[in-house]
Amino acid sequence: MPDKTRPSIAFIGECMVEIRHALSDQAFAGDTLNTAVYLSRLLPTGEYLIHYITALGVDPLSVSMIRYFVEEGIQSDKIRRFSDKKPGSYRIAVDANGERSFQYWREQSAARYLLTGDAYDKELASLADIDYLYLSGISLAILPRHDRQKLIDGLVRAKEQGSKIWFDSNYRHKLWASTDEAQLWYRKILQITDIAFLTFDDECQLWGDSSPEDVFARCRFYGIPEVVLKRGEDSCLIETNDKKYAVKAIRIPSEKVIDTTAAGDSFNAGYLASRLQGEMLPAECAALGHCLASEVIQHRGAIISRKLVDGLF
Repeated sequence: MPDKTRPSIAFIGECMVEIRHALSDQAFAGDTLNTAVYLSRLLPTGEYLIHYITALGVDPLSVSMIRYFVEEGIQSDKIRRFSDKKPGSYRIAVDANGERSFQYWREQSAARYLLTGDAYDKELASLADIDYLYLSGISLAILPRHDRQKLIDGLVRAKEQGSKIWFDSNYRHKLWASTDEAQLWYRKILQITDIAFLTFDDECQLWGDSSPEDVFARCRFYGIPEVVLKRGEDSCLIETNDKKYAVKAIRIPSEKVIDTTAAGDSFNAGYLASRLQGEMLPAECAALGHCLASEVIQHRGAIISRKLVDGLF
């Protein structure tokens, strides 16, 4: 039975093995997992029930991942397990400005098979019991076409039952067969999104936008009540049903920018943590998102030390 004594949040996606600058230096990360971990750290302990929804193997790395989730206060009961599959992995290369490039090994990642067959259908139906559901463009891209539709259908049913959908566009063109295919699936998810976290560079690449107004016009068309447009070092722009905000980013000297991995993911966590805690204005939520992201980019890897996060808030 679902725990109705606490609000619940579920993150849907893929956790991977992060191989850093030395091959022996490994961690666990992935866009939705990064946001889940930071959000879990920022919210009061035990106040929210946070799930991570993915598929893993039974190998030592998968076991270590699940142990890590639990240590971070994230529930693992909705993770599908395969005896013949393992997590994907990626290696980060960071240039002198902290900008990163990635090399992936994810073709046979267990997460791609999360919804294959009917073994996970009961868990998919249980999404309707979750108060908030978070996914990204990558969460959709890694799934086969049929399974993408299963996920969208499950999210639609959950929304009809009162769940709120949070979507981070996080467009990666290499994961899609074509721009047209990506646009098709993004339209499906945008139609049911309650809070959209968008990155202007991604929107330009995916939709050919030339201005933030192009982004907001599309989101108005789809009826998204809250849109957060991230623009790197430039001000974050927010549009709700009745108001607009511009929130300056925190500029970090270039020599202090070590690794921009998870800048957007951590921003989302800071924004949502603030959004869930009382009646803070979206501009105040974005300011706290910028605060966390500005700290994250000064350290290597997607998920920085808990001590550094605790010291910010």
